[in-house]
Amino acid sequence: MQEPTVLQALVLGILQGLTEFLPVSSSAHLALTPWVMGWLPAGLAFDLALHVGTLLTLAWYFRAEWRTLVLGGVTLLRERRVVDEASRRAAFIIVASIPAGIAGVLLDDYAETVFRAPVITATALIVMGVVLWAVDRGVTAQRDRASMTWRDALAIGCAQVLALVPGVSRSGSTITAGRALGFDRSAAAVLSFLMSMPIIAAAVVLKVPTAVRETGITLPLVVGVLSAALSSWAAIAFLLRYVSQRGYALFAVYRVALGVVILTLLGTRGAW
Repeated sequence: MQEPTVLQALVLGILQGLTEFLPVSSSAHLALTPWVMGWLPAGLAFDLALHVGTLLTLAWYFRAEWRTLVLGGVTLLRERRVVDEASRRAAFIIVASIPAGIAGVLLDDYAETVFRAPVITATALIVMGVVLWAVDRGVTAQRDRASMTWRDALAIGCAQVLALVPGVSRSGSTITAGRALGFDRSAAAVLSFLMSMPIIAAAVVLKVPTAVRETGITLPLVVGVLSAALSSWAAIAFLLRYVSQRGYALFAVYRVALGVVILTLLGTRGAW
């Protein structure tokens, strides 16, 4: 592991921002890009440091929603029960965050080693691409976010656990779960974004200090975070506009194609 150059950090930051919220797996792109390009891996700590940029973008893009959720959370803590719509939404976010939080603690070592093997990543890209396409095509229900239940929150939260495997994609797994539960395409995307923030924030708090201790606040780190922030804004805006009209088939096809390319490269390099 070593700190990337400024150019490498720029590339990784743009990839992180573009793919964090699209259902194509940012962790897969961050894990595979150094392998394909022949770079030394920057490490999971640097990859997670890039999440600072996407976290800031997520907080700002949905700032009105987060203001409501924070107020709902305060009400929930004060009253110790759900008393209004805001506190109900805050409780759903908490419930959805618990499974991934537990899994992250228990499987952290695997996430940094075994799960990052290129063959696992490529397979996950293909499998989840097929599942995303099948679910998005097969579900005709059009629920909105207001219809969310405790069962929905827990199911989407459990789907986040799968994202510990690079190639699955946090947004991909949660959007697929949302569509399977009958939410319309835009609602599934927004729910995915909102429910990812506590997990991303927890990862930033736990892992970014490690990256800073290892290298300090360097120019490559700053470049990576800023490029991730700017590109993630473009990704959120694009996804919400695109899927409301055309669905998720494009992303499913991209996932399968990328997985096939990676498996082919593994075969030609004798890396099976």
